[in-house]
Amino acid sequence: MKIKAETMSIVVPCYNEEASLDLFYQAIKKLQTEFSQVYLELILVNDGSKDQTLAKMKTLQATDPKRISYLSFSRNFGKEAAIKAGLEVAKGQWVALMDADLQDPPELLKEMHETLVSGNYDVVATRRKDRAGEPPVRSFFANLYYKLNNLISDVKLEEGARDFRLMTQEVVQAVISLPEINRFSKGIFSWVGFNVAYISYPNVERSAGGSSWSFQKLVSYAVEGLISFSDMPLTIASVLGFISFLFALIYGAYIFFRTILFGGDVAGWPTLVVLVSGLGGMQLLCLGILGKYIGKIFIESKQRPLYIIKEAVLNDSDSLLDTEEV
Repeated sequence: MKIKAETMSIVVPCYNEEASLDLFYQAIKKLQTEFSQVYLELILVNDGSKDQTLAKMKTLQATDPKRISYLSFSRNFGKEAAIKAGLEVAKGQWVALMDADLQDPPELLKEMHETLVSGNYDVVATRRKDRAGEPPVRSFFANLYYKLNNLISDVKLEEGARDFRLMTQEVVQAVISLPEINRFSKGIFSWVGFNVAYISYPNVERSAGGSSWSFQKLVSYAVEGLISFSDMPLTIASVLGFISFLFALIYGAYIFFRTILFGGDVAGWPTLVVLVSGLGGMQLLCLGILGKYIGKIFIESKQRPLYIIKEAVLNDSDSLLDTEEV
């Protein structure tokens, strides 16, 4: 007798995950045995990997064609593009977003699903309890970033939050409806709202391979987040400019009256050097902040596609609705 199965679409952005995909797939297959009414389908997105990630995806898809779909970009467009591409083809009643390196424990999906179907929430997101195993410097700057973002932005981010989450289709449609090219998913998930429940879990090491996120990339990603949902940096630049101008007026008046009252003295080149260097650096900082915003406007105005798909194989989603064995 056939049973009606709900479908959970699991979107997995992949960049050089050749070593992790087999382990991830086996973890999902194991998890499937614990679900009685939920069919787990995988949507693997190859973000221009340099290793054999695409070949591994093809092998897995051929092995389990009803469960696995894959998309492959023409080049590396970034994780944000991979997330949006996967969400756009995810048709399940529930849509999960997670990494392939098993730092997002698949077994949590069952608890997340139970929380979501309770009817009180639209999203179940995750956050790390700690940053055990992470370099102290990286942890320091990560914590600093969350505090800074929540100080200057109206879109608040949960400290330690990960992209790993389970959503309803309503939430997914809201996320993919946002047309911007410069995307910052953590901010977008927060901006669209809905009722969110958080599940905390200890930090988990990668199952295989190494992270593609260098410190430089993380800093760039953090800057992207700060300017995507706040114009506060522009306000700060304006305030710094006003303070500098006010200081120059006060200092100029002081020099003028001191010269009249006491006459000229030593030329004071050290003061001049400090003032020129300080004000010049502040001007360049403010121009840099302004330039970042203008650069984002320039990129958005081109209206280029967020990604280009070179090849794709999608499963037959209709076949997932009625199945004898899930």
